[in-house]
Amino acid sequence: QVQLVESGGGLVQPGGSLRLSCAASGSIFSIYAMGWYRQAPGKQRESVANITSNGRTNYADSVKGRFAISRDNRKNTLYLQMNSLKPEDTAVYYCNTAPPDPGNFGSWGQGTQVTVSS
Repeated sequence: QVQLVESGGGLVQPGGSLRLSCAASGSIFSIYAMGWYRQAPGKQRESVANITSNGRTNYADSVKGRFAISRDNRKNTLYLQMNSLKPEDTAVYYCNTAPPDPGNFGSWGQGTQVTVSS
Protein backbone atom coordinates (compact mmCIF):
# COMPACT_ATOMS: atom_id res chain seq x y z
CA GLN A 1 0.00 0.00 0.00
CA VAL A 2 1.10 3.55 -0.72
CA GLN A 3 2.36 5.26 2.43
CA LEU A 4 2.85 8.85 1.17
CA VAL A 5 0.26 10.49 -1.08
CA GLU A 6 0.77 14.05 -2.34
CA SER A 7 -2.00 16.26 -3.70
CA GLY A 8 -2.89 19.88 -4.42
CA GLY A 9 -0.70 20.70 -7.39
CA GLY A 10 -1.87 22.40 -10.55
CA LEU A 11 -1.29 25.14 -13.10
CA VAL A 12 -1.00 28.70 -11.76
CA GLN A 13 0.19 32.06 -13.06
CA PRO A 14 3.31 33.74 -11.66
CA GLY A 15 2.47 35.38 -8.35
CA GLY A 16 -0.25 32.86 -7.59
CA SER A 17 -0.62 30.46 -4.67
CA LEU A 18 -1.13 26.75 -4.05
CA ARG A 19 -1.41 24.57 -0.96
CA LEU A 20 0.01 21.06 -1.20
CA SER A 21 -0.98 18.21 1.11
CA CYS A 22 0.77 14.95 1.97
CA ALA A 23 -1.18 12.14 3.62
CA ALA A 24 0.98 9.62 5.48
CA SER A 25 0.08 6.12 6.61
CA GLY A 26 1.70 2.87 7.66
CA SER A 27 3.89 4.23 10.46
CA ILE A 28 3.85 6.66 13.37
CA PHE A 29 3.73 10.03 11.63
CA SER A 30 4.07 12.24 14.68
CA ILE A 31 7.60 11.12 15.63
CA TYR A 32 9.25 11.97 12.30
CA ALA A 33 10.76 15.13 10.96
CA MET A 34 9.13 15.62 7.55
CA GLY A 35 10.05 17.51 4.42
CA TRP A 36 8.96 18.64 0.98
CA TYR A 37 11.20 17.96 -2.01
CA ARG A 38 10.91 18.87 -5.68
CA GLN A 39 12.36 17.74 -8.98
CA ALA A 40 12.26 19.78 -12.17
CA PRO A 41 12.85 18.25 -15.63
CA GLY A 42 16.53 17.57 -16.18
CA LYS A 43 17.46 18.44 -12.60
CA GLN A 44 18.15 16.51 -9.41
CA ARG A 45 15.61 16.30 -6.61
CA GLU A 46 16.17 19.05 -4.04
CA SER A 47 14.97 19.77 -0.54
CA VAL A 48 12.47 22.64 -0.29
CA ALA A 49 11.48 22.74 3.39
CA ASN A 50 11.40 20.55 6.46
CA ILE A 51 9.69 20.51 9.83
CA THR A 52 10.59 18.67 13.02
CA SER A 53 8.17 16.58 15.05
CA ASN A 54 7.68 19.60 17.32
CA GLY A 55 7.12 22.12 14.53
CA ARG A 56 10.49 23.81 14.00
CA THR A 57 10.93 24.71 10.32
CA ASN A 58 13.75 25.25 7.82
CA TYR A 59 13.60 26.41 4.21
CA ALA A 60 15.77 26.45 1.14
CA ASP A 61 17.01 29.96 0.37
CA SER A 62 15.09 29.92 -2.91
CA VAL A 63 11.71 29.71 -1.14
CA LYS A 64 12.26 31.61 2.12
CA GLY A 65 9.56 34.19 2.69
CA ARG A 66 7.28 32.61 0.09
CA PHE A 67 6.59 29.03 1.27
CA ALA A 68 5.39 27.75 4.65
CA ILE A 69 5.56 24.13 5.79
CA SER A 70 3.21 22.86 8.50
CA ARG A 71 1.82 19.62 9.88
CA ASP A 72 -1.27 18.25 11.58
CA ASN A 73 -0.21 15.19 13.56
CA ARG A 74 -3.81 14.27 14.41
CA LYS A 75 -4.55 13.99 10.67
CA ASN A 76 -1.17 12.45 9.73
CA THR A 77 -0.88 15.21 7.14
CA LEU A 78 1.91 17.52 5.98
CA TYR A 79 1.23 20.80 4.16
CA LEU A 80 3.14 23.26 2.00
CA GLN A 81 1.61 26.69 1.45
CA MET A 82 3.22 28.25 -1.62
CA ASN A 83 2.77 31.97 -2.29
CA SER A 84 4.27 34.37 -4.83
CA LEU A 85 4.99 31.46 -7.13
CA LYS A 86 7.64 31.84 -9.83
CA PRO A 87 8.22 29.89 -13.06
CA GLU A 88 11.35 28.38 -11.50
CA ASP A 89 9.11 26.71 -8.88
CA THR A 90 7.76 24.43 -11.62
CA ALA A 91 8.49 20.84 -10.58
CA VAL A 92 7.01 17.64 -9.24
CA TYR A 93 6.71 18.02 -5.47
CA TYR A 94 7.17 15.09 -3.08
CA CYS A 95 6.95 14.58 0.66
CA ASN A 96 9.10 12.27 2.76
CA THR A 97 10.87 12.10 6.10
CA ALA A 98 13.76 14.48 6.64
CA PRO A 99 16.16 13.05 5.70
CA PRO A 100 14.44 10.61 3.31
CA ASP A 101 14.63 6.99 4.43
CA PRO A 102 12.71 4.09 2.82
CA GLY A 103 12.69 2.37 6.21
CA ASN A 104 10.26 4.98 7.54
CA PHE A 105 7.43 5.34 4.99
CA GLY A 106 8.77 3.35 2.05
CA SER A 107 9.64 4.65 -1.40
CA TRP A 108 8.82 8.07 -2.85
CA GLY A 109 5.17 8.63 -3.64
CA GLN A 110 3.73 9.72 -6.97
CA GLY A 111 4.29 13.40 -6.26
CA THR A 112 2.11 16.28 -7.40
CA GLN A 113 2.86 18.50 -10.40
CA VAL A 114 3.18 22.25 -9.90
CA THR A 115 3.39 24.34 -13.07
CA VAL A 116 3.87 28.11 -12.88
CA SER A 117 3.42 29.75 -16.26
CA SER A 118 1.87 32.81 -17.84
